[in-house]
Amino acid sequence: MAHKNKTNYSPYKARQEARGSAAPTSNMGRHKKPEVIYELNEANDRLADVFRNHGFDLVSHEQRKQLAHFYRLLMQNQEKENFTRLLKLRDIAIKHFIDSIIIMKYTDLKFPLLDVGTGPGFPGIPLKIMFPKEKVLLGEGVQRRVEFLKHVRSEMGLENLDILGRNINRDCVYPVNGAITRAVEDIGNTLNNVMSCLQLGGRVYFMKGPGVGPEIEAAKSKWGEYYKLVQDVAYSLPNTPHERRLVVYEKIKHMPLPDHDEGEELLMDELSSDEKRRWAQYK
Repeated sequence: MAHKNKTNYSPYKARQEARGSAAPTSNMGRHKKPEVIYELNEANDRLADVFRNHGFDLVSHEQRKQLAHFYRLLMQNQEKENFTRLLKLRDIAIKHFIDSIIIMKYTDLKFPLLDVGTGPGFPGIPLKIMFPKEKVLLGEGVQRRVEFLKHVRSEMGLENLDILGRNINRDCVYPVNGAITRAVEDIGNTLNNVMSCLQLGGRVYFMKGPGVGPEIEAAKSKWGEYYKLVQDVAYSLPNTPHERRLVVYEKIKHMPLPDHDEGEELLMDELSSDEKRRWAQYK
């Protein structure tokens, strides 16, 4: 996880000054925006072409149309919020949509499913589109992203989708049977953070790059008493050089929970009235 530079020293600026030229400042603070945002029907057609060219057949016509809608919402908010570095529909289709959904080929997801550190909704929103009847929760601590996720939920009419406007840590006790993440956080840190909310027998799905071996070894040493590794699958996004690795752990033992009343109070502060009602059904 990146850490803020709490000093005034900038390595980048120092390198520029050493070369005798300061970095240009005319574009500082500006976010990149897409050159074009396709209308819904054209976006849908272009997604169909990309999926077909990459041998990706998991998405129905209706689901593809929803992904096209999500693409448009993401791009319409891009200049203001800078949610993604990917601005071309083809790149979004491959590196966001296919990348989020393809794990359905390699594992069975458990629900309710918590997306830890979802950002602007990956992989949680594409997976919600694929499993419309299942409960999905999006965990995100950055408020502007939380507001965007609520906007997406409203605009797309996504039901049974809860948004937790907080960082997921040991104080989060909302019960789930699965947790998933595409974030760069270390495996061991995530296993710790979902310990209180993940039910016994629940699974944690890590969508990682190919060089994740050292994280797996470290997690085995520190967390082997509480989690067992049940899947380790290397694969590539179809018809691309992009290598991925799906690593799945199952929770086999509980750790002591945080104080129940305190943990529940922290959770309830973050939920809407509808989410509080659904939470009460789990108690």
